[in-house]
Amino acid sequence: MEVINTLGRRKKAIARIYLKDGNGVITVNGRDYKEYFPTGTLQYVVTQSLEIADSTSKFDIKANIDGGGINGQAEALRLAISKALCELDPENRPPLKAKGLLRRDPRMVERKKPGQKKARKKFQFSKR
Repeated sequence: MEVINTLGRRKKAIARIYLKDGNGVITVNGRDYKEYFPTGTLQYVVTQSLEIADSTSKFDIKANIDGGGINGQAEALRLAISKALCELDPENRPPLKAKGLLRRDPRMVERKKPGQKKARKKFQFSKR
């Protein structure tokens, strides 16, 4: 099997992955994914698509992640892994699509408006 290269995005995070045959080692920016994503929730997000496709210990994944926060990075990595699994075997597509793992989440941070405290929060109004 050749190396499959895919890309995943979420907010400002970009994840580039290289998926190849192996025994389930996931490396993120040169570190183990359990070290890079310390909480169990984020570790679950990363491995979610592998568990749905029943291939947790079949592939080695090397990921380069840039930008964004830790949550956006985990979700970008999940999207990239899902895309790679679909590219590898079209049989994986229906279960991943049913869970919504093949859709790029378009929500971004809303910009701050002038004359306001934040994007939507206003300064306190005083009538007199």
